[in-house]
Amino acid sequence: MAISLQKGQRIDLTKGNPGLSKIMVALGWDPAKKSAGGFLGSLFGGGTSAIDCDASVLMLNENGKLANKNDLIYFGNLKSKCASVKHSGDNLTGDGDGDDEQIFVELSKVPSNIHKLVFVVNIYDCVRRKQDFGHIGNAFIRIVNLSNNQEITRFNLTDDYSGKTTLIVGEVYRHNGEWKFAAIGEGTTDTSLSEISRRY
Repeated sequence: MAISLQKGQRIDLTKGNPGLSKIMVALGWDPAKKSAGGFLGSLFGGGTSAIDCDASVLMLNENGKLANKNDLIYFGNLKSKCASVKHSGDNLTGDGDGDDEQIFVELSKVPSNIHKLVFVVNIYDCVRRKQDFGHIGNAFIRIVNLSNNQEITRFNLTDDYSGKTTLIVGEVYRHNGEWKFAAIGEGTTDTSLSEISRRY
């Protein structure tokens, strides 16, 4: 039975699941229902073009820094050098049910200098398209144990992210030799992946 987390909560991944090594971190979202006019409708002219959200992973060292640009895994760099993190590729619209993008992590292969995997979602070309996360609904992150396809945990992002263009969704991190997951759910106004990277 998957454990549902609230923003700010943490969960042990490996402690309660001995032998856990291969996980899938899946992210999903839906285009929000268009309002009949209203504030957003008038402001964005109905927001007609599809919203292209991109999931990425920043592999951070013990100082919380992105030490190497190759440690940023996204649609333009689908696999880490060590092959411990692999991205399923880009979903351009977010339409349909279920996961939109999936990232596969082999915990036992993550290099010892990497202490934290930060999962973010940003809106591609958000400035030109005048889009933000007020246009997105039902966003979630879930972690699946690939050895038995059991969902371990899920975090539904329920805050109002209007005006935000990037979501720092969650973190998988090392703690006393075990791996944990933290539900972050923080919205930022970073407009591109390079801007997000500069935070780290």
